[in-house]
Amino acid sequence: MQRYFIEGKVPDNRMVTITGDDAKHIAKVMRLGPKDNIIAVIENRAFLSEIESADRDVEIRLQEELVQHTEMPKQVTIACGLPKGDKLDLITQKSTELGMFALIPFEAERSIVKWDAAKSEKKRLRLQKIAKEAAEQSHRMHIPEIYTIHRFPELLKAASSFDTVLVAYEEKARESKRTRFAEVLETLYDKSSILIIFGPEGGISEQEVSLLKEAGAVFVALGPRILRTETAPLYALSAISYEFE
Repeated sequence: MQRYFIEGKVPDNRMVTITGDDAKHIAKVMRLGPKDNIIAVIENRAFLSEIESADRDVEIRLQEELVQHTEMPKQVTIACGLPKGDKLDLITQKSTELGMFALIPFEAERSIVKWDAAKSEKKRLRLQKIAKEAAEQSHRMHIPEIYTIHRFPELLKAASSFDTVLVAYEEKARESKRTRFAEVLETLYDKSSILIIFGPEGGISEQEVSLLKEAGAVFVALGPRILRTETAPLYALSAISYEFE
């Protein structure tokens, strides 16, 4: 059954109006009409809902509240050094499906791509839309927040608000005696919020490594192989899901 996220609060009369692209999707793409059902998610609560009218806007009535447990038990925020091309689109979509709580794009020293101020918000809104659609498809109760692009000092400041900070570091993967990622995860059962930092294609610079170490970040290897920048977050989220779910 199709799922839609709706902003606002649950109304006392249980009547909700859906507008914009979602209304068009319901009426024109899905071709749903009166008496058809959808799932509406409001305030992180899911309701089986019946369509009452589907003209320009769609009117629905909230019915039974559905008890669903589809969120990761840990709030995992992914911080990605800006990668080339449309890789961040892929990371956003697939990481949302895998349970990511939020995404922080950051301008790393070795990032080839640069987002200028004029285009930054447009790109963020595009990623937010991708996250919303992926959250609906995967029956999430929460749409990951896509933060505005961070400079590295801003990322360090943001990192201080998390229970733990992990850094995926390729040099760790080259060590003959490395700590298994699973062993790191076993130490996080008492942590609620986790930030995992991934570099761009060129990796994290020595200066960034030094600053992250000073901030108390834990450097980890994601197995013995060197993963692409768009693969590493998906590996980490899959491992976290396996450990905690």
